[in-house]
Amino acid sequence: MITKVILIGAGRGSRLMPLTTSQPKSFTSISGKRILDWTLEAFSSNGLHDFVFVSGYLKRVIEHEYPNFVFSENKDWENNNILFSLLSARNHLEKGFYSSYTDTLYQVNAITSLKESPYDITLVMDTEWRERYKFRSQHPESDGEKMVTNGDRVVRISRDIDPESASGEFTGVLKMSQKGAQQFLEFFDDLHRSLGSDGIFAESKPFRKAYLIHQLDRMIQDGISVHHVAVSGEYHEIDTIEDYELACRLWKG
Repeated sequence: MITKVILIGAGRGSRLMPLTTSQPKSFTSISGKRILDWTLEAFSSNGLHDFVFVSGYLKRVIEHEYPNFVFSENKDWENNNILFSLLSARNHLEKGFYSSYTDTLYQVNAITSLKESPYDITLVMDTEWRERYKFRSQHPESDGEKMVTNGDRVVRISRDIDPESASGEFTGVLKMSQKGAQQFLEFFDDLHRSLGSDGIFAESKPFRKAYLIHQLDRMIQDGISVHHVAVSGEYHEIDTIEDYELACRLWKG
């Protein structure tokens, strides 16, 4: 059984300043509880308690507040991005894992559906994503990690997808079985061998700046099966002060 939950939280969250001046982005309080604690509740309610936190910015603050976590440090967090952050926890990935961004809010049922998925690589997708974007001028639809699906298969995941054509938005939450994790890690290694950290990979940026979706989309185009489970709303990304204010109004937990 897959038990590891990788929490990707190395970044600064500069668009949430001044809220992230002296605390990590995941410590931002929404409806009386930290984003991180909402995340822990969603997983723990599904019997998943084996948390590995990928730290970077203000790592000692997180270590002090959550001494029961296992920590993997992304020492170069200022110069890389989410994909390399996740790979900082590589020794926790090989037998299968869940992972989550730490600036998102979602319900217990999102993890329940993910846990029940029989597939090797499964992503959680919000199908009501455009309703939220009506209020997000600082984070427009062009920034969304959009997905196109066919049945329960994911056929594309990219910011470049036309919003009208998108089936939903990736919530930053996924599960990989041992087989899926092996496919993921082997694909990363092949890319790293061919590109190094500084070779141009996506969006005219070096490989070390890649987002998780960049590799996932490349895997899909190479024929590796990726599936999804859907939630209908009940999801927020907290990327900007505008997002924070929106979630404070709408999120009930």
